[in-house]
Amino acid sequence: MEKSAWIWRVVFLAAPIAVFSILVLWPLFSSFFYSFTNWNGFNPNYKFVGFDNYAKIWTDRLFLNAIINTFVWMVAAILLPTLLGLGFALLIDSNVPGGKVFKSIFYLPICLSAVVVGQIWTWIYQPDWGLLNTLINFFLAEPINYPWLAKPDTSLGSVIIAWSWQQTGLSMVIYLAGLISISEELLEVCEIEGTSTWQKIRLVLVPLLTPATVVVIALSVINSLKGFDILYIMTGGGPFHSSDTLAMHMYNESFKKYMMGYGSAISVVLFLLALVIIGIYFRELRRLDEIYG
Repeated sequence: MEKSAWIWRVVFLAAPIAVFSILVLWPLFSSFFYSFTNWNGFNPNYKFVGFDNYAKIWTDRLFLNAIINTFVWMVAAILLPTLLGLGFALLIDSNVPGGKVFKSIFYLPICLSAVVVGQIWTWIYQPDWGLLNTLINFFLAEPINYPWLAKPDTSLGSVIIAWSWQQTGLSMVIYLAGLISISEELLEVCEIEGTSTWQKIRLVLVPLLTPATVVVIALSVINSLKGFDILYIMTGGGPFHSSDTLAMHMYNESFKKYMMGYGSAISVVLFLLALVIIGIYFRELRRLDEIYG
């Protein structure tokens, strides 16, 4: 009986393990391998160049620009979805009229693919008939046709706003789950003691929502590191590399300049950066588990 059960476990696990190995493990190890070569992505003849690709990274002006943009994106990913998600969660949890409808509306963007979100916001930012310029022109004597995605000063910020609009709903749902777990008796004590709404949020709710905050921040940072599709749809990393992130820069070097070896080295750096963040995330989860049991 035990042998039969073991055989069935192997049978059912064989397919998903094979798919995972082909689609995840093989590309991962291939990236490590090709990062030490000068492969162009097509020619079967390539040379091993050692750590030359990694040495080039630190002298590449575009890589340093992508690092800065990725850091800006990560900071925005921590602040905007986290604060907006917390604010919406607190508002809906306060039994505001129509709370269930608002919760569905706020959560809807996360159900859309990043490609769809990118296309929607590309239309919103359209200079001639886009919604944003149309609304601004209601308050101006002379109409403007500002190209939000075509200006280096606003391209990255415009994409970050679109990405945050999509991610806020996920943060809100995580915070709502955390608010539900807070004891009603504790909140009643706050009311009896005459605690103001701001004091209750700052001194009671926010500290008790620390586990939810850790999850929200970790997901936001990891999603920002792999954010590629929405950038590709809205700006392609331009104009003049002003919205290049590490993921976008890796794509451009690998598939537009045909420097697959160098692009693989960039992907390894991105992987290691994500690995460090995931390690910090799990360490914080263990610490919180010890505190909150």
